[in-house]
Amino acid sequence: MSSTPRVLAVIPARAGSKGIPGKNLRQVAGRTLVARAVRAALAAASVDEVVVSTDGDAIAAEAVAAGARVVRRPADLSGDQASSESALLHALDTVATGHDAPEVLLFLQATSPFIDPADLDRAVARVLDGAADSVLAAAPSHAFLWRVTEDGSALAVNHDAATRPRRQDRAPEYRETGAFYAVRVVAFREARHRFVGRVELVVVPASTAIDIDEPHDLALASALAPLLEVAVAADSDAGAAAAAGAEVEVEVETEIELELELEIEITPATARAGEMPRPDTAAPDVPARSRDRTDAPAHAPAPTDPHPARTSAAENGAP
Repeated sequence: MSSTPRVLAVIPARAGSKGIPGKNLRQVAGRTLVARAVRAALAAASVDEVVVSTDGDAIAAEAVAAGARVVRRPADLSGDQASSESALLHALDTVATGHDAPEVLLFLQATSPFIDPADLDRAVARVLDGAADSVLAAAPSHAFLWRVTEDGSALAVNHDAATRPRRQDRAPEYRETGAFYAVRVVAFREARHRFVGRVELVVVPASTAIDIDEPHDLALASALAPLLEVAVAADSDAGAAAAAGAEVEVEVETEIELELELEIEITPATARAGEMPRPDTAAPDVPARSRDRTDAPAHAPAPTDPHPARTSAAENGAP
């Protein structure tokens, strides 16, 4: 983890939950939601410290076991009406003061079980390099949205109902997933909300953009976890194999070059001025490498949003 500039990750996880009692301690693929969030934050190279803000003893114990520091959230910031911002500001006040104040606050929600640490690093980097003041996770969507009016009729929201273009002819819109937000601390303290200054997106796959708010969300995440995590493991193995292959390739090439140098040794008796003697044995054929490889497409098709009209965690109260 880097030490300068300082990045603080905060995971609000209160004990009270109406939709799914004890939600933050429910498991997906054998790990609790709060532990999954802590591990994702710890795996991000840009994060210096991970804090869980909670009012629950069991959640606090789970957070410590996963490697996080715990900030005890007071009762007045733990109710259904308390905002996420209030918990974040309390955590900042508790953890960081004076010269130790972090430059970037990384806010993660445990109800998003498939947070990629690489996406966290991308969000933090946007804030640190000055490109943005606030960055949020969002999934692409081509959904046609409708709203029900007071008289019960349907009203098209993001499209002209008289025109129905093909999916490939429509630019994607982006749905806030609620998984994570990176924000400049100074601006966040002044505005007291997470969307400050220039706001940008880190686009995440729609297949992983699951927000656990109802029991069926938990069942869906549990069903998808083996598929998603096997795919991640396969990608990691492929990357390691490619790196190992590149090392072997370099070693073989070096050995061939060394053999040729030994065979083409120049001596006064055999070399004329400006001419190299021919080796006794022909150079071995070296197979073509990178120039013959076919690269993967630069841009894969945009994933399909499984819940295009679903309300994200970002629209609910504090997690």
